[in-house]
Amino acid sequence: MSAPLAAPRRPSRADFVGLGVLLLLLVVGLSWAKWMPYWERTWSLVDQPAWPSGAIFESAGDAPSLSGAWEFTRAYVDAVWKAVVVALLVAAAIDALVPRAWLVRLMNRRTPVGQALVGGAASLPSMMCSCCTAPVAVGLRRSGVSTGAALAYWVGNPLLNPAVILFLAIVLPWELLATRVLVGVLVVVGASALIGRLLGDGTVAVPTPEEPPAVAELPGRYVRSLSRFVLVLVPEYLALVFVMGLLSPWLSGFSSLEASLGVAALLVAAVAGTLLVIPTGGEIPVVAALLAAGAGAGTAGALLVTLPALSVPSAVMVGKALGWRATAAMAGAVAVGGVVAGVVLAVLV
Repeated sequence: MSAPLAAPRRPSRADFVGLGVLLLLLVVGLSWAKWMPYWERTWSLVDQPAWPSGAIFESAGDAPSLSGAWEFTRAYVDAVWKAVVVALLVAAAIDALVPRAWLVRLMNRRTPVGQALVGGAASLPSMMCSCCTAPVAVGLRRSGVSTGAALAYWVGNPLLNPAVILFLAIVLPWELLATRVLVGVLVVVGASALIGRLLGDGTVAVPTPEEPPAVAELPGRYVRSLSRFVLVLVPEYLALVFVMGLLSPWLSGFSSLEASLGVAALLVAAVAGTLLVIPTGGEIPVVAALLAAGAGAGTAGALLVTLPALSVPSAVMVGKALGWRATAAMAGAVAVGGVVAGVVLAVLV
């Protein structure tokens, strides 16, 4: 339910400068970190339709160890650092430079489904993994964007990433591609809308108009916001990735699940995939290796959805801003989506 909208104030020069900085960061940053690398990766896969590297879990070794956790962390940071830098810069711009009323009017639609649709649509150009997009989701929520829209943006980045969808079309069978898109939309739009309705704010209104800052104040506002994001989120992020690298040898033994657990392997894979952290597209070599080894399509389908959607590090980073109950509910929805994807693929393949 939406509360009456506050009367908008007249846009100031600082408002347009802040919006211009945000757009510049998005275009330049995403071109550097995402769009150009993915363009090159696409043509590389067209020439040779096989993923060029193995699963990131291989870097952690076969048994938990501090050295394995360190190697996993190094491999992960090497894969995502550009996107993390862009995400932090963009999150600070959203928080400090763009009028909150503008964001709220853009993303807080009248219905929960409308909010989830806008959040999901906004996620498509940025194409980040769930950890990289976490600072932006936090910035959106702090600016007054509804829980449903922020959730859809957070999980929409990894699940509906257009580049990854294209990579899947090149590398894996069409059944996996169709299932990923279908279940991805159900989670991003359906689950976000439902969680936003049940656990989000009861009302959604534009924040009370505030006096616009002077243009000269914008650099200081931006540096303070960026410092908060870096000092709070980055150490937390790195520590949690290290912990997941330490645990991943126990959690990523997917090839032996069906032999040990039978039908229950699908559920275990869905839960493990929801916990583990991977870079963008990191689910592709995992799923491809499982299928090549003769593993069941159900296990592969569960991981196809749950591995990219979210992880323990990303959930912890967004939990306070989005609400711990809403964050936990989205993790549950992702796990359920993984089970649904597994069942569908077990029938189709």
